[in-house]
Amino acid sequence: MAVQQRRVSKSRKGMRKSHLHLEKATVIACPKCGQMIKPHHVCKYCGYYDKKKVLEIKKIDKK
Repeated sequence: MAVQQRRVSKSRKGMRKSHLHLEKATVIACPKCGQMIKPHHVCKYCGYYDKKKVLEIKKIDKK
């Protein structure tokens, strides 16, 4: 089995892990209702995708 020969410094560890980070999610404004949605996805607020209605959204009454 492999055994560590030298301690890995904070700098080397940081350089190795420099690409392991989360990227910000890309969001755009829905052209129909203005809500923020992911690009190339159906808007879950109005049900439109590319100027076409593809989902029937039911209104929920808040009590």
